[in-house]
Amino acid sequence: MREHIVAFDQGTTSSRTLLINRQGQVVDVAQRPIEQHFPEPGWVEHDPQEILATQLSTFTDVLVRNGLNPHDIDSIGITNQRETTVVWDRHTGDPVCNAIVWQCRRTTPIIDELCASPEVRERITATTGLVPDAYFSASKVKWILDNVPGARERAEAGDLLFGTIDCWLVWNLTNGAVHATDVTNASRTMLFDIHECRWDPWLLELFGVPESMLPEVRPSSGLFGTTAHPGIAGNIPICGVAGDQQAALFGQCCFNPGEAKNTYGTGCFLLMNTGEKAVRSKNGLVTTIAASAPGTDHVEYALEGSVFMAGALIQWLQEELGIIESASEVEALATSVEDTAGVYVVPAFTGLGAPYWDAEARGAIYGLTRGAGKAHIARACLDALAYQMNDLIDGMVDDSGIPMTRLAVDGGASRNGYLMQFQAGLSRLQIVRPKNTETTAMGAAYLSGLSTGFWKDVAEISAMREIAASFTGNMPDAERETYLKGWRDCIRRTRTS
Repeated sequence: MREHIVAFDQGTTSSRTLLINRQGQVVDVAQRPIEQHFPEPGWVEHDPQEILATQLSTFTDVLVRNGLNPHDIDSIGITNQRETTVVWDRHTGDPVCNAIVWQCRRTTPIIDELCASPEVRERITATTGLVPDAYFSASKVKWILDNVPGARERAEAGDLLFGTIDCWLVWNLTNGAVHATDVTNASRTMLFDIHECRWDPWLLELFGVPESMLPEVRPSSGLFGTTAHPGIAGNIPICGVAGDQQAALFGQCCFNPGEAKNTYGTGCFLLMNTGEKAVRSKNGLVTTIAASAPGTDHVEYALEGSVFMAGALIQWLQEELGIIESASEVEALATSVEDTAGVYVVPAFTGLGAPYWDAEARGAIYGLTRGAGKAHIARACLDALAYQMNDLIDGMVDDSGIPMTRLAVDGGASRNGYLMQFQAGLSRLQIVRPKNTETTAMGAAYLSGLSTGFWKDVAEISAMREIAASFTGNMPDAERETYLKGWRDCIRRTRTS
């Protein structure tokens, strides 16, 4: 019996391999950083070959440390930074340039030009569920074809392939035998019709992307191929692929409509399962495809919203204001006072995201009095995270008409008990934090293991899940309304339009 599954977790700053047993426990983790390249202001790149090399080396590290060989591994699941774009030669495997990372803003002029008309913007959103933006892959592919010498000619001759990071890894791990991605990653390219589940010919023409470059799109759970790379022997099946946020939704066991997860990282990513319903947002959220268990006879969808400043706001307290020396100190400081003394922080350092979408707004602190001190500001910063998330929660429920039944949390700030309790009070939701917070990697592992029979079904996976902490909202209605009224007033005063 093969007693372990491997999850490849390829992120923006590192590549990781996790070894996971049948009980859903992480046995070992190996991690290697990847270099960030900033060739010009606003540009962000990665070396695709370094991504592959670090992923292979962490896999080797885990096997060696645990006395295993590839034949001992049931299967591999892959989760990845989304939208990051690689174009490579189908014959040699050489990338034509560095990968353009999801954070890169160089293609904003392309979006401004191609998506200037309301009709084009409306058609893109109706087809893809996305708001036209340089964040997604479509404009990145166009930039590569238009700016790398000879790239467009080679692409039109059928010699170049395009893929997101999952696709790049699968192609290399199978030694070029499989050029495929999954539905979750495809839904983040802004080239994919999420309703028909196919590459959209009109979008391909708009962005000038030859169809021959595109990978086959497959369900997130199922056989993608077997390893044939010289760095991995053993013909290990690759049976699960999902973009990081959708993998985390699956890893948090949000299998039913109304179940949601929030990752409190540098920013926040909130996703809610909406089942078979592809909900069109009126509140600035995006519609995306969710990962599904094998045998699901329909596509499942999610609403997604993001907050720009979460952990980054705590970093600001530490690095720019010097109020704390480390992030771990913020809870004790915040709870050293009974309230914020009327202080509100609106962390619009890079504008306001959903549901306001005001790029020109800037951060502000309101309600300062002579008695306000650093503890009040620290508490107001934590409260600001909860207010922003509550705005997204309200938007999702309003858009979908589906009551949010619970909120599963992960990420660094989810360990802050004060923040989680305040979040529960504002949202009136039960908030649960699992013992195993490696939810992104677990999602990839679950998708792979369900495909091979390593785990029987989602009920078995849900039964393995252990909760470390649960928070229930007990804030009186009048107190809650006072808090929210103050927040909305501060948002109104911060917005530029």
